[in-house]
Amino acid sequence: MKNEIHPPYQDILFVDSSTGMKFVCGSTLQPTATEEFEGKTYPVYRVSVSSSSHPFFTGSKQFIDTEGRVEKFTKRFQRKREEIAQAQEKEREKKSAPEQKKKKTVRKKATS
Repeated sequence: MKNEIHPPYQDILFVDSSTGMKFVCGSTLQPTATEEFEGKTYPVYRVSVSSSSHPFFTGSKQFIDTEGRVEKFTKRFQRKREEIAQAQEKEREKKSAPEQKKKKTVRKKATS
């Protein structure tokens, strides 16, 4: 690595603001606040979501959509197909209705 172009790498205390969980991890972040953790002072960076609060890791369904994008598209596409099929059926009925009117029943005259 070239000297003086990279920020310093240091241990930082990350605090999950929703659960209060704390963990130390190396980073190049440069926070100004400090906090003591396990007898040592670290720069502190507050995060909104971590593994202790993210739904994937906790197993909660708090932020998960009820349907995925594909399911929503499929449902919407199916509705469109049904609407088109109904419109085509109405067109067929309109076309067949005049043909039925044109057909006249021919009665045979009774000869005696």
